[in-house]
Amino acid sequence: AREGASFERFFVCPVCSPTRAEFLTGRYHPRGGVTGVTQGGERLNLGETTVADAFAAAGYATALFGKWHNGTQYPYHPLGRGFQEFYGFTSGHWGEYFDPMLEHNGKIVKGSGYLVDDLTDKTAAYIRKCVGDKRPFFAYLACNIPHSPMQVPDRFWSRFEGKELAMRGTIPEREDLDHTRAALAMCENLDWNVGRLLDTLRDLAIEKDTIVVYFCDNGPNGWRWNGNMKGIKGSTDEGGVRSPLLIRWKGTIPEGKTIPQIAGAIDLLPTLTELAGVPRIGDKELDGKSLKPLLLEVEPAWPKRMLFSFWNKRVSVRTQRYRMDDQGNLYDMTLDPEQKRDVAKQNAGTAAELNQHLQQWKQTLAAARPDDRPFPVGHPDFRYTQLPARDGIPHGHIVRSSIHPNCSFLTQWTSLDDFVSWEIEVLTTGEYQVEAFYTCPGKDVGSTVELSFNGQTLRGKITEANDPPLRGAQQDRVPRTESYVKDFRPLNLGRIRLDKGRGQLELRAIEIPGSQVMDLRLLNLTRV
Repeated sequence: AREGASFERFFVCPVCSPTRAEFLTGRYHPRGGVTGVTQGGERLNLGETTVADAFAAAGYATALFGKWHNGTQYPYHPLGRGFQEFYGFTSGHWGEYFDPMLEHNGKIVKGSGYLVDDLTDKTAAYIRKCVGDKRPFFAYLACNIPHSPMQVPDRFWSRFEGKELAMRGTIPEREDLDHTRAALAMCENLDWNVGRLLDTLRDLAIEKDTIVVYFCDNGPNGWRWNGNMKGIKGSTDEGGVRSPLLIRWKGTIPEGKTIPQIAGAIDLLPTLTELAGVPRIGDKELDGKSLKPLLLEVEPAWPKRMLFSFWNKRVSVRTQRYRMDDQGNLYDMTLDPEQKRDVAKQNAGTAAELNQHLQQWKQTLAAARPDDRPFPVGHPDFRYTQLPARDGIPHGHIVRSSIHPNCSFLTQWTSLDDFVSWEIEVLTTGEYQVEAFYTCPGKDVGSTVELSFNGQTLRGKITEANDPPLRGAQQDRVPRTESYVKDFRPLNLGRIRLDKGRGQLELRAIEIPGSQVMDLRLLNLTRV
């Protein structure tokens, strides 16, 4: 903040996938088909173009390290959305932050050490390579913390373990103090890693040639101090959607500048492309606007505007002074930043105007739309397709390992009537090698499973035990609600011919000699 500009009133979405979609496209997330955070609802429509598309078209090297959360299967995958390099995970929350299962350009790999440290290492190495190759770069580092599970290395946790907290959440009785301490420790780790990246830019002598942007994707994921704002993650009130925004461009953006005008994630694409002199790709109308005048001009001419926040059928609208919530309550955010006093009656004209815009937004962008998009398999430009348990539908006795589908696995598969299905569309006819990432205790080895799609079948047998313990609890600073994880091993089921077309991919057991078939994390299909 001391070396660049700080926005006092910057707004994102109440949850993660929508914010990422708005950053990527410069458009409100319902326009891009992002309706949820899991099971396909997080996917960004293929007709949308991204900020990475724009920079790639201009000759930049483009890379994403970390959490994507806008689609797993190509072309929803980051490598289909303008990024040329990807290392991280495509899901929402991740179940393990130490040596986790990750992906590198479609291939499943194992991370090294604490996840944010690993992602930062990879980002710094990528930047060094780009500088060595004399290529301009667009690097997107999307860290997973302070999202739960609350895992953080000892050297950061020790700074907060057992410490008294001077600043508390707005509802103290709902605050888990160790959860807050862990979040603070995670922020310390994040701060350290951001510092390492800034040191990399300094050491490479490219600080004056590099724009650095820092922001968050939603409000806190628990009841903890957030400046006494109303709401947390998931809320369309101020506390659910207000985020820091810091932008540094040494030698160009004045140091220590504070910007009071409201802005949002939708503004980042037009801002970055204009600052870099990169033409925008695509012809869809943007909701955002370039913040360049606010960053570079002393007294910019800046028109009045409204920013909308939407999630779970709730909409709020923010102006420079007011916020109207989903119930039509009006708050003067200058005099009442905690949203305690409804002033709609005292400001009837303003309330009527904002309510009209809010209702119009509800009827258009917030209107429910059916999502019948299948999961694509076998795109001609990409060999690999992951079908995680998250995207499958369990039938019979099979259940998810958590009520939160992201990073979950399927378990309690005990009957021949049980099966898992995925609604897919095969984009390229051909032979596909199939792996099932599984666990199975030794006493239950021997089940035969059958994979089928539109009349084509493949049978495979579980011949080896893989019975690792659940991972995560030993690293958690507080108990989690998400799924624990295991070291799932790939089981080679063989090859299946898949013909182009849409249908239901089903995985069933046709023989169960023990008490269960297996626990299933994902299917991995590779076009041969």
